[in-house]
Amino acid sequence: MAFDWLTGGSAPQFWKNYLALFEGDDKEHRRYVIFDMEATGLDWREDVILSIGAIGVTGHAIEVGDFLQVFVQQDKFSPQSVAMGGIVKEPKHEKFVEAETMIQFLNFIRDSTLVGHNVNLDIEMINQALRRLDLGRLKNPVMDTNTLYQRWKDLPEDSQSTLDELCDVLKIGKSDRHTAAGNAYTTALVFLKLKKKLGL
Repeated sequence: MAFDWLTGGSAPQFWKNYLALFEGDDKEHRRYVIFDMEATGLDWREDVILSIGAIGVTGHAIEVGDFLQVFVQQDKFSPQSVAMGGIVKEPKHEKFVEAETMIQFLNFIRDSTLVGHNVNLDIEMINQALRRLDLGRLKNPVMDTNTLYQRWKDLPEDSQSTLDELCDVLKIGKSDRHTAAGNAYTTALVFLKLKKKLGL
């Protein structure tokens, strides 16, 4: 797939379409996209994304069929990375170059509020991928389930709880916790419970 803007052309249409979603000051964000990713490591400056799983939530329910799972074709990975979890070696998944992955992700999230657990690293990984494509940063509002949990339990801002710990407290089953898609689904269940408890 050719990406003409990388050779000096103007900003690509998919990026213009994405930015246009944020025009206007009174937009209400009713759709949430809960997402997670697997990466080659935890350094957003050096590591790269291996896969992204995302699921849409509208109101107080997961939207059946509103789902994205994409695997990234890449050559760089660290054998020590626990995040790999078989993704690179998995032959049955179609893999896309990073630029195509970002196009799919932006087309899926649109202007939704992004939700993740300890989400800052994932956001920076996405922004770094966009930077490699000579594009800007994500404009979506962001919510962190760890922060929501802090608010609910009145914990200090620097407290960190794992997703598994939140599942235990909220009595949520932990299944398929070794893929981005599985983590996104579990995080969505956590988010819905916290959202209800906080009256959001």
